[in-house]
Amino acid sequence: MKKHFTFILCIGILLFLFGCRSADESRNKRTIAFVMKTLNNPFFIDMKKGAEEAAKNLGVDIIIQAAEREVDVEKQMQIIENLIQRKVAAICITPSGSKEIIPAILKANKAEIPVIIVDTRIDEKLLKESGGKFATFIGSDNIDGGRIAAKYIVEKLNGNGYVAILEGIPGHETGDARLQGFREVISGYKGIKIVATQTANWERDQGFNVFQNILQANPKVQAVFACNDIMALGAIEAISASQKKNKIIVVGFDAINDSREAILSGLMDASIAQHPEEMGKLSVEYAYKVITGESIPTDISVRIDLITKEYLQRAGK
Repeated sequence: MKKHFTFILCIGILLFLFGCRSADESRNKRTIAFVMKTLNNPFFIDMKKGAEEAAKNLGVDIIIQAAEREVDVEKQMQIIENLIQRKVAAICITPSGSKEIIPAILKANKAEIPVIIVDTRIDEKLLKESGGKFATFIGSDNIDGGRIAAKYIVEKLNGNGYVAILEGIPGHETGDARLQGFREVISGYKGIKIVATQTANWERDQGFNVFQNILQANPKVQAVFACNDIMALGAIEAISASQKKNKIIVVGFDAINDSREAILSGLMDASIAQHPEEMGKLSVEYAYKVITGESIPTDISVRIDLITKEYLQRAGK
């Protein structure tokens, strides 16, 4: 009788453990992870909102994590590796490094976890050479966004003037693409001269310090293109400190709420909108399609817009 009871007890424990494991596996199969560059930037906060909304509508769990700083690619890789260990169903990533993140993608591939690349393209050639893959890219055309910013500045300067650039992190696809588009247009106008181009690493305090130094070295600067709005807002502070308020054209990229307010108040002239909330929403929706066996396109474009004071007034924002 005792042996019979022990046998039944053992079977019960095994069934309980199997049930827990099955429930855990079932939960993970409905868990989508989203690894962003940072959550200290309003752009990625908006992206987070879109992702959470989509997850709620689809009835799936979502894990959203990020490093403290956009430049911390090693931390981002650690986050991805931890999520792989948790056996999530899919991972959406806004890469902090187009090349550096590839080893983490390869580990996700090995674990048979589909990867969605968002906003910043990876080095596809290097990934392919490494034997890796990703399900799709979701984002806007940064090269075209740079072109739009350049055309706006050229028009405001009537084809003649001195321009400075605040770059993102050197070697990162997002900033490099925006620079490429901007320079492509500017090169067609002999009257426009780029007198300074320096990185401010996407950060506001660096945007202030770098542009303050640029203004001291190049007092004739008439316009600045910042590869994101955070750096543009830092440049605006430098402009105010140098007593040149409203004398320098400022164009940013991302159209975050603070920059929209600056545009409406006249401190900033324009920004390129990428619609990060839509990116976040689409990323989760397409990740869900992948894990449920649907075929999806390998490249999904999100619209971009030139945001000016007139645009915002028409939109009532």
